[in-house]
Parts: sequence; C-alpha cells; structure tokens
Amino acid sequence: MGSRAYLGNVVVLGLGRTGEAAARYLASLGPGRVGSVTLYGGAGSEPGDRTRALEEAGVTVVCGTERVEGAYDLAVASPGIPQDAPFYRAAAACSAEVVSEPELAWRESPERWLVVTGTNGKTTTTSMTTHLLRAGGLPAESVGNIGMPPLEALPGRAEGTWFVAELSSFQLASTRLFHPRAAALLNITPDHLEWHHTMEAYAAAKERAFANLAEGDLAVVSVDDGWCRAVAARCEARGVRVCRLSVEREPEGPCAAFLREGALVVRLDGVERELLASSELQVFGLHNAENALAAAALALEAGVPADDVRAGLRSFSPIEHRIEPAGEVGGVRFVNDSKATNTDSVEKALTAFPAGSVVVLLGGHDKMTDLASLASAVCDRCRAAVCFGEAGERIAAALESARAEKGAALEVVRAAHLREAFGAAVAAARPGETVLLSPACSSFDEFSNMAERGRLFKQLVRDLAGAGE
Repeated sequence: MGSRAYLGNVVVLGLGRTGEAAARYLASLGPGRVGSVTLYGGAGSEPGDRTRALEEAGVTVVCGTERVEGAYDLAVASPGIPQDAPFYRAAAACSAEVVSEPELAWRESPERWLVVTGTNGKTTTTSMTTHLLRAGGLPAESVGNIGMPPLEALPGRAEGTWFVAELSSFQLASTRLFHPRAAALLNITPDHLEWHHTMEAYAAAKERAFANLAEGDLAVVSVDDGWCRAVAARCEARGVRVCRLSVEREPEGPCAAFLREGALVVRLDGVERELLASSELQVFGLHNAENALAAAALALEAGVPADDVRAGLRSFSPIEHRIEPAGEVGGVRFVNDSKATNTDSVEKALTAFPAGSVVVLLGGHDKMTDLASLASAVCDRCRAAVCFGEAGERIAAALESARAEKGAALEVVRAAHLREAFGAAVAAARPGETVLLSPACSSFDEFSNMAERGRLFKQLVRDLAGAGE
C-alpha cells in the first residue's frame, strides 16, 4: 500500500494513547484518504475532554460498549485488546481487515524501520540502537512501547529518519504486511500468557517481526534459548540473513554477534568488528552485553561506521527504571529496576551484582507466573528479600520453600506496600550491599504504572539521604 492509498471507513478500538493517536492521525488525512473515522472506547470508557476533542477533530466516538456496529474497510486495534476478546471479534466481524497501529504506521511510511522485540531487554536495546544511529549522524526516533505511538510520530517524521520500534507481542500479533529493514529478537520466556494463553501463541506473535523479511534483510536472533533458535532456523530456511546473537558461545556463520574474551564482536557478511570490552559499558550485567550486541548489529546494518558504534556504546547511559543507579546512603547502593515486571527479567538483573550482596524488593500485582526459577535464583544471589504488595505472600512462601530445599541462608521479610518494604530493606541492608527494586510483577495493585513505582523508590532514597545529612 502506498502512502496515497484510500483507506475508506475506519474504526479504531480503544481510548488509550494508541487509540487516540490512531484516530487523530486518520482524521488529519482528510476525505481524499479516509471516508470516516469512528472510535469505540470500550465498555469502561466515558465521554470527557479527550472524547470531545476527538469529535472536534472529526472523529465519531462511541463510549461504554464493545458492540461494534456498521461496516468498515479497516479496523485499528489497540495493543491491550486480545484477538479472542469479544471487542476485537466484534470489530473483525464488520471490518474487511484488522491491523495494529504499528502496521498502519508502516503502511503509511514504510522506509527505514528497525524493530526490537523479546520478553526482556527491549527498551534498553531500542534506546541504545537509537543512540548508536544518532552517534553515526543518522536521524533516528524511538517509537512504539518506548515512546510515542508510531502514528503520533509520523507527521513530524523528517526525510531520512529511522524509526527504531520497540514492539510487544500484542502489537505484532495483528500485523500482516509489516516489513522492517532489520529486526532483533532478544529472548522468549513466559509472559503475557493471560493474553496469548499458550507459549506457542506468544512466540508466534514475536516471530511476526520477521514474517516479511526478504533475502537482503537482517534478522538478529538470540540463539541462547530454544524458542529463539527455532525462529532463527525458520528465518534461515527462507533465505533471510540471520545474525546469531549469543553471550554463551561464539556462533558459526557469516553473521553473528557475541562475546570473545569479554569483548563485544559483531560479524556481518563475514566482516568482523571487535567493538569494545563489555566492562567499558555503563550498563551492567551479561544481559546488557547481549542488548548492546543486538543494538550494535542493527546500527552496523543501518550503515553506522564501527568507530561511531564503538563511541556510542561507550557513551550510552542507563535508562530510567532499568538497573538505574538511584544513589548511595550509608555505604548502601540503591538501584531502581522497576521495569522488571516478570521473573526472567529479575533473574537477569541479579547477575549484575556479586552473589550474596543484594537485598531485593519483590512484589506488586500478581501475574500468577511460576516462581520456582525466581525463588532459586534469589536464594543463590541475594542475602535478603522483602516481599510486598498483592503478590508478596505468594512470593515469600515460594522463597521460604526454596530456602528450605537448598539449605540457603536467605532472610525473607514481608511488608504491606512499597514504602514499608523500602524501610524494611534499609533496616536489613549492610554497608557494601545493594538494595534492588526488581519486583517481578506489574505495578497495578498500588500504582498506575511501573514508572510511578520506580519514581517513588527514588524519592524514598532521596528522603533517606536527606535525613542522614
């Protein structure tokens, strides 16, 4: 579809930021491109200032229902609506096609897209890729989960700008023609199963990032987990160039990104570039070395010179809420990892610190994920754990069970909310140790999002520092 294709009558599902961005963009196209724009806000939506502003822009807004009526040439679904939900199915029943917001953005402006997906590490890798492109003098914007919806960014997209899109399984599930220049898949571990229901469906949604890649394109795929190895094999079978990503071994083949004696190395089409020692990165942990390798491979593929990639990797600083240093008080370091909303992300974060030196804060909204692997890792790497929030009791029980099984010395503390958990962690921590907020849960039992949770943690650290002056 070209940028002048007539879209016809369009329905948008959801009144969140994505739905609003899609409706505003479509309404701005005018009658030469769009016949009508209708937005269904969903069962819980209500009229207000935002709906009135949309109506003033020419959008028909329907609140308080998920019964979509009419006939539409295109439906644009917000990422929070599962494909098997009645809301989605109602739209599909009266629409010629249902797509995600990134799919529509790509159709409108298909040049120079890079995609990052995976269960963990997406935000760091996307930020780093954008940073490396800019270090090489290329205009670049982070879009998708990390920043503004791509459709919101489109009107201001300057000629030659790269879009580096962090895309979730939700956003990828409803893509059909989407064809980035290169895409990276960092890992696939259990998450969002309440949305996808099975690991197979979750993994298949992630793999949609590569569905339309052709022989000249590049797929950067981790080969350190089985789900990703299978994706790499299927891409190779189609003739796509696959850069095998690993922090465990040196992969074979003309394209690979790996560690060699602690140094980051990227090989593309047989040309090898040793970039820098992982110890020179400002972000910590083996998982961040993997993120840096993926970002470097994408940047090199986009044409950034190796020297600029090297300089960009050195200058990239931690992003907010992802193993973010939050200060030091009384010899105790405080680190904000509020973005760690699943167990695998916490397990990776713990590897960034010496074993036995961490007091970890765990808890929040309970996703009901299996806790066995997390409990084992916490027993191995932490001296104490403070469990709080809705999931706190279940996590504490899992830790105590693992502690008994392993004969570990882990101290397990319970607290009601984050504020009380912070106080308990401060009381437990000793000089030279790290208090790490890495909750393994979403934040919705106590906060509106993980950023609000992380900012409270940082404010509590500032208050503690002020009290000690």
